[in-house]
Amino acid sequence: MSNQLLWYTTRGTGAVPLVLLTAVVILGVLGVRRFETVGWPRFLTAALHENLALTALALLVLHIVTAAVDPFTSLGWMPVVIPFSSYYRTFWLGLGTIAAELFAALIFTSLLRGRIGPRTWKAVHWLAYACWPIALVHGIGTGTDARSLWLVAIQVVCGIAVAVAVALRLLRPPVDPLAADRARFRERVTREAPK
Repeated sequence: MSNQLLWYTTRGTGAVPLVLLTAVVILGVLGVRRFETVGWPRFLTAALHENLALTALALLVLHIVTAAVDPFTSLGWMPVVIPFSSYYRTFWLGLGTIAAELFAALIFTSLLRGRIGPRTWKAVHWLAYACWPIALVHGIGTGTDARSLWLVAIQVVCGIAVAVAVALRLLRPPVDPLAADRARFRERVTREAPK
């Protein structure tokens, strides 16, 4: 594999997982509030959330492997596992290692959700609120494209999108998916009640 191909692969597999991880966070944040429509039931949101997370993980693994073997930085495998152990952009790559490890914990516990129980899964899943911003800051601070307009635009759009999703979650009351059914039931019971 040529050095230039490694460089392009590392760049692409750094930016695309950020976009996918942003979508995963948005779907997770909004899915908790049970956003759904007639044409888009909640189970589709959950399935999309999971599949995007797995796709992001696959691309993230490729990003890590290509960055580790790229002769330009000569990172090696130690910084992949131990945060802040790289001589090259130590702080920024350390953040990337932490974000990747948090993301791996999220995926691993989600795959084992039935075995570890919902309380443990939910406790670990709160790490998403740390994983995403750490990954975003990692992308802002490292890479040859860190100051490129196209990457800054992606990062700004990702930041705004997550901020809007979190604001919607905090400001809107939870949607009761059975509210319409309950209202119809109450109406029928009231009509049919003996007078």
